[in-house]
Amino acid sequence: MLTTAVIDRVVAGALAEDAPWGDITSEALIPAEATATAELVAREPGVFSGGDVFAAAFRLTDPATEVEVRVADGTTFAPGDVLAVATGPARAVLTAERIGLNFVQRLSGVATLTAAYVAAVEGTGARIVDTRKTTPGLRAFERHAVRSGGGHNHRFSLSDAVMVKDNHLAVLTRAGLSVTEALREAKTRLPHTTHIEVEVDRLDQLDAVLAAGVGTIMLDNFSLEDLRAGVAHIAGRATVEASGGVSLDTVRAIAETGVDVISVGALTHSARALDLGLDIDIAG
Repeated sequence: MLTTAVIDRVVAGALAEDAPWGDITSEALIPAEATATAELVAREPGVFSGGDVFAAAFRLTDPATEVEVRVADGTTFAPGDVLAVATGPARAVLTAERIGLNFVQRLSGVATLTAAYVAAVEGTGARIVDTRKTTPGLRAFERHAVRSGGGHNHRFSLSDAVMVKDNHLAVLTRAGLSVTEALREAKTRLPHTTHIEVEVDRLDQLDAVLAAGVGTIMLDNFSLEDLRAGVAHIAGRATVEASGGVSLDTVRAIAETGVDVISVGALTHSARALDLGLDIDIAG
């Protein structure tokens, strides 16, 4: 998902936004022949993500800048750890620093929060997954960060899988259509490889959905008691996903109901940027 082409497109756009006509401060004050070394240093503990993105900020600013990423994505780090080093023309290093930092702080924040959720459900068999509640234009980056933290990805976009939500069901029922028959009819129009997931918000909706033979059923905003009842009723006939009301305080109890997947929007929409610094030494 996080290919070089995707990285370069997004990072180039960020650099153009930040310095559309160049970095006039660096160009006015820093000699053209000066060189700089910048160390990416952790100010707090966390899980690293975005090394290739960080490096791209410097590479795209000036290919003469060399970046050594010292830890792999998914690595746990402590305060004071040097995570990457960039060396090259001082003007270029100073121009790229904020964009490189912005991305790696954001992605490491997502990875760190995800790792906390994964640790909270350890031993239950439940899988922590993200949602489409991502920053527009940065979904590939943030989804990669979720994987860096040990989580998993939900469908990448509306084009990847059928997900029938409460609004879709409301339209069907107002039109007087049977949910079971509507789902079965939809299956006839889809490739056999397309996965179908259906969201329900009440236990009494399960039988109609199960009769259609869908792959995943999402139990949305269910109580713990109803989650356990839903898992028992589905009885392995579909993958069971829990969603809604998920936090670090509640995720363990949700996992212990026996659900297969827990989707957590907070992984991407509520992760804070980690405190990472760029210590720069200019020579020449």
